[in-house]
Amino acid sequence: MAGLSDIEWTDATWNPVSGCTIISPGCTNCYAMRMAARLDAMGHAGYRETTRKSGKRQVWTGKVVLNDRVVEAPISWRKPRMIFVNSMSDLFQDKVPVDFIRRVWETMSDAHWHVFQILTKRPDNMARILSSGEFPILENVWLGTSVEGSDFTFRIDELRATPAAVRFVSFEPLLKSVGPVKLDDIDWAIVGGESGPGARPMDVDWIDEIKAACDYSETAFFFKQWGGVNKKKAGREYQGKTWDEMPRAAIST
Repeated sequence: MAGLSDIEWTDATWNPVSGCTIISPGCTNCYAMRMAARLDAMGHAGYRETTRKSGKRQVWTGKVVLNDRVVEAPISWRKPRMIFVNSMSDLFQDKVPVDFIRRVWETMSDAHWHVFQILTKRPDNMARILSSGEFPILENVWLGTSVEGSDFTFRIDELRATPAAVRFVSFEPLLKSVGPVKLDDIDWAIVGGESGPGARPMDVDWIDEIKAACDYSETAFFFKQWGGVNKKKAGREYQGKTWDEMPRAAIST
C-alpha cells in the first residue's frame, strides 16, 4: 500500500485507495491493473477482485477498496518525502466518499513535512469537492491531472478551477498531439511516453508542443521517459539532455 518508489518525479507512494475504472485511452495499458492483479493473486486483501481477465490482459472491475489501515501511514514517516498519492488508483473517482477524502486531507495536513502529489483523471470531481469550502488549501499538497492528448485538454481548465497551492499536468502516456495547449497557472508539466506491454509510440513533435507551451507560461518541464517496451533502453534524454525541472514550490523548500 505504501513504500519507496522508482518513479522519477517522486520519492514514495501511498495508496489509501485500491481499485479503479477505465475512463479514457490513457487507461488502456495502465501498469496499475497488471500490478493489482499480481497483488490479488498473492492474497493481498486490498486488491481482491479489483481486476478481471479480458482477453490477454487484466482490467479494472470497478471495485474500490478503502484501505483504512494505511490512511495515517505518512505520519509515521519522519524523513521528508515527496509522496505520490494513490499511484494505484484515483482519489477523486466517483466511488470514493467525501468523508474518506477528508480523512486523507487531515493526514496530509498533519504530515506537513512531506509533499503530497495527487494525480487524477477526474479533475471535475476534484474541483467540485475541493471548492466546497470544507477543504483548506495545503501548501504541501500538489494537485494534478492526466492529459493524454488533445481530446482531454479540457481537464486542464478543470484543474485551473481547483483551489491549490501547486497545480501540475502529467502528459503521460502522451498518445497524440495536445495542440496549442495553454499552461497558464500550471506550475509543472510532466511528459512521458507509454511503457510496458503494448506500449504505443510517442512523437517528438508532440513533446515540442508542450515544451513550447511550458516556455511561454514559465511552467517547469519534466521529461520522464520515451517509454516503449524497454523504457530503460529508450532513455530519458530530450533535445540532448535530461529535463528534471520542478515547481518553484519545490525549489524554495
